[in-house]
Amino acid sequence: MGTPLPVTPALRKKVLRVLFLSLLLDLISFTFILPLFPKLLEFYRDHEASRAGSGTTILSRILKGLNTYKNSFAKPINDRYDIVLLGGALGSLFSFLQAIASPIIGTLSDKYGRRTALLWSMAGNVLSVALWVAATDFRTFLASRVVGGLSEGNVQLAMAIATDISDDTQRGATMALVGVCFSIAFTFGPALGAYLSTITTVAANPFASAAAFSLFLIVTESVYLYFCLPETLPIIPLKERAASNGTTNGHVNNNGTASQEKEKPRVRTNSHTILNATHFFFILFFSGMEFSLPFMTYDLFAYGSAQTGKLLGFIGLVASLLQGSVVRRSHPLTVVKMGVVACTIAFFMLGRVTSQRGLYGAAALLAVTSATVVTGLNSLSSFEAGSGERGEKLGNHRSFGQIGRSLGPLIFCSMYWWAGREMAYAVGSAGMIAVCALVFGGLKVPPGTQMARKTKAKAT
Repeated sequence: MGTPLPVTPALRKKVLRVLFLSLLLDLISFTFILPLFPKLLEFYRDHEASRAGSGTTILSRILKGLNTYKNSFAKPINDRYDIVLLGGALGSLFSFLQAIASPIIGTLSDKYGRRTALLWSMAGNVLSVALWVAATDFRTFLASRVVGGLSEGNVQLAMAIATDISDDTQRGATMALVGVCFSIAFTFGPALGAYLSTITTVAANPFASAAAFSLFLIVTESVYLYFCLPETLPIIPLKERAASNGTTNGHVNNNGTASQEKEKPRVRTNSHTILNATHFFFILFFSGMEFSLPFMTYDLFAYGSAQTGKLLGFIGLVASLLQGSVVRRSHPLTVVKMGVVACTIAFFMLGRVTSQRGLYGAAALLAVTSATVVTGLNSLSSFEAGSGERGEKLGNHRSFGQIGRSLGPLIFCSMYWWAGREMAYAVGSAGMIAVCALVFGGLKVPPGTQMARKTKAKAT
């Protein structure tokens, strides 16, 4: 692991700039594929169907299992959703693999350094997208998703790096930077991916243009990180780290000088058990609602992909504006409370909505949720972790969220088809009320984390 540089204000500014640009490249590349899933999976299905004597394939077995599952519901499910279900199954697989990999990647970053772990993660991402470029059959495409799920550690490592270079009073604003990258990428990335999918350069893989440009962005990001990102993890001997729970301070003092003094033993205000449980249950319900939204808009308003994309773009745009203004200026616990309340109200509205105006009203509340909850929970989790354990704790935190994301669509959509929209969203509302109880009753403001805000208020 390379020797980390002292965290001066100039270095902090440089690292934040590198993180922002690299995350933007990474997330735009990641979102390319989202609007392409239906047509992409249709292509592989039709490709295999046209191959006479191809026998039983991985895709045919998956589709058979999904159709058996679909036909078990009392409410008939239109055949147009076969591909959507397949996309959901792949999404759940991707999230499940991330849940397995995140704690491992985080622990390795604590041991060998953030930069080293991030560059190895980028190598896996490059391989994943390269497989997509070469994916003329579903088996290769599936391999690309598996490799991507196991190697995707960019977001959690970016959060660990942001934590390394920020003290507690800067943490919320720094974490909001990650959220801004998400919102910008999800606003523009899918549209760019959809456009690139119209450019056919390889007949055997009509999506090779989008995949190739995605690969270009990932390779560019990797080179940029290699040359521009310094190591930020303070060096701590392993024995000392185990004894002190990783409490060497590498933050910036008020006078702008770097500090490498040992911290006092860390006393946790919020246990990681409560933070991880809150993250899991929130993502469980929120991701289920996210996945069911296209079904609901199709049933109620006959929305196609263009109208659904417009709705999601609206959510991303509002979320990015909130993260650039409200979220970065508010305490993380405040924004979490704001987000879970907004999500609860949105669930109630979605269970009863009858007009597009009402739908967009609920979407505005979902934008508030998207901008606040995960960003705030990540900040709260980082407050409770010493410098030598941040990778592990943030990796565990992300893992709980990814487990929720792998289960949420399956559970929520099953309820949607078994019991109907009203019942599904009523149960979701009840679940979010329980999440609100966890947040308002179980989480507290860590001492000292509002210092910068109070000082600013006195200065004005």
